[in-house]
Amino acid sequence: MATRIGVDIGGTFTDLVYYDEGSGQTTEGKVPTVPHAPEEGVVAAIKGHVPPAVIEAAEFFLHGTTVGLNALLERRGAKVGLIATEGFRDVLEIRRGDRTEMYNLFWKQPAPLVPRRLRLEVPERMMANGQVFRPLEEGAVAPIVAAFAAEDVDSIAVCLMNAYANPAHELRVEALIREAGFTGGISLSHRISGEYREYERTSTTVIDAFVRARMSNYLRRLDERLRELGFKGTSLITRSGGGSMTFAEAEERPFETIMSGPVGGAQGASELATALDIRALITADVGGTSFDTALILDGAAQVLFEGSIDQMPVQTPWVDVRSIGSGGGSIAHVDIGGLMRVGPRSAGAVPGPACYGKGGTEPAMTDAAAVLGMLGTGKLASGINLAFDKASDAIERVGAAIGQNVEATAVGIMRISASAMANAMREVSVEQGLDPREMTLLPFGGAGPLMACLLADELGMQRIVVPPLAGNFSAWGLLGADMVQAAARTRIMPLADENLAFVNDILTELFESIGGRGAHLGRDAEPSARLDLRYRGQEHWLSIDIELEDRAITESVASIADRFRAEYARSFGSTMNDGIEIVSIRATSRIPLPRRQMTPRPIEASGAAEEAFEAYSFRLGKRVPFRLIDRAAIGEAIDGPAIVTESTATLYIDAGWQVRTGAIGELILERKALN
Repeated sequence: MATRIGVDIGGTFTDLVYYDEGSGQTTEGKVPTVPHAPEEGVVAAIKGHVPPAVIEAAEFFLHGTTVGLNALLERRGAKVGLIATEGFRDVLEIRRGDRTEMYNLFWKQPAPLVPRRLRLEVPERMMANGQVFRPLEEGAVAPIVAAFAAEDVDSIAVCLMNAYANPAHELRVEALIREAGFTGGISLSHRISGEYREYERTSTTVIDAFVRARMSNYLRRLDERLRELGFKGTSLITRSGGGSMTFAEAEERPFETIMSGPVGGAQGASELATALDIRALITADVGGTSFDTALILDGAAQVLFEGSIDQMPVQTPWVDVRSIGSGGGSIAHVDIGGLMRVGPRSAGAVPGPACYGKGGTEPAMTDAAAVLGMLGTGKLASGINLAFDKASDAIERVGAAIGQNVEATAVGIMRISASAMANAMREVSVEQGLDPREMTLLPFGGAGPLMACLLADELGMQRIVVPPLAGNFSAWGLLGADMVQAAARTRIMPLADENLAFVNDILTELFESIGGRGAHLGRDAEPSARLDLRYRGQEHWLSIDIELEDRAITESVASIADRFRAEYARSFGSTMNDGIEIVSIRATSRIPLPRRQMTPRPIEASGAAEEAFEAYSFRLGKRVPFRLIDRAAIGEAIDGPAIVTESTATLYIDAGWQVRTGAIGELILERKALN
């Protein structure tokens, strides 16, 4: 049995999906998020939708959360002290010496997570080849620890020059810190990242130290609550780079979970694209507080090997998900110049949009959708019945400030929201030389299907696929997150036959270090490797998959070089005649979870009631009759305008679109000419 429970925490709702291996059935649920204690929302979702017998029999609990991300964005983490090599205490502020927004005269870099008084130095110096240039002065460590104790430092980050090449000094500093009596968390840069670039490695190490305590405490509380419910299986959390890791490993490597929340949707989208043979797909995950989008090509999400949060680099594999503060709870307001804006501030779970009737008075995107009739009769998940009068009152106040009536203001809120989301989608498509008009749009999340036609119109897209379990699709994607462990090490050398043996030795060390991190659940791991390659003299690199046999490279240098040149030509339009060099070696171990079936096509609800409902059509620019129909009742193609309801999401189909049900229960929307 491999029954598994997936729970994804959003800013407004906590989504649950569980898959019963025995019956092949999938069940979903949605409850309000508990911002001050997110684990309680998880418990409420499980207790409310999963029978006790299923909880006890479940083999896996898979989780996606933004606890680490929120800790960074809100600057609510540990008080961190940084120990750096003498002369390098200011690397966090010097950064790369450039500007993130080159032409923005008002740009200010974010304050570093560690203030200068808590960035202290030890005399030492390791060379990039791993040789000691200046021995560590051990006597300098104890005064630093004493200074940190006087400042009530909770966690210490140690990032010494070139420690990725030889960690001896960092290991000795750690021992000396403990000898001096420090009992808090210690993050060593060589354990966090085995790659070069001092600023990026320092930033990643500090981020790990900053979120470590908060993430660890959260995971321990959640695990304890799961055990109280009778869960006896393995608890996993998604990684920023895709896949999952055990709670125990996440406590040791919390920086790998920073983007845990949005990864589930990208994972699910990859599986769906493969099942439906969709080559190019772009996602639109619209939640209560944020909008996430990712590009899926040939059934795989695009993975970077460095991410960024609040302009702080994180040196770890990273699914390329772009996020903005735009969702169902995003609040409309009038700026100092008299223009209406939507977001990034959100009504969140408490008090929520005005139409939720929970005390909110400011107009949110959901209020605009409700006023325009896009949400049908207003019966939403978690027993929420929309208060249309409260939504209208909230929007009227903003409309008065810009001289517009309620309907025109609501239309403006929806179009502004759609424009912001479409711009994020252009970042992952147009800015990479890809045309979204030739792609399929995959909307999900509580408000994804609601915005689908608007987003397709913004981008000129012709085809939309709404997945099964659309409102809880990210939680569904969690259920397929294989256990993944990864490690990398920088070793700059020519790509040559005589260096392959050395590369294989490093791969052996990397796979051994991965194997020592956590339980493998009694399953065989699937190894893979990549080489970061560049032309000699270049600064940046491309990462190339390498063929392995018994965890060693088997293909020739000529074959590797040819594939690098082909990828270089695809990326940049030409190649160079210079020699090729290796920058870093990457090892990955994947432990597949048992495969689950895709959600089967729903049984058509023959004779299901269909209502007529008046709503606003953006294509026609006026209110017109919409068909109000249950998703299960859609079989053969029907024409919009229509509003399709299901348990956790509402699909708004504007005029000029046709919808039909696909082979595995997905809804396929295709553009038609207006009559």
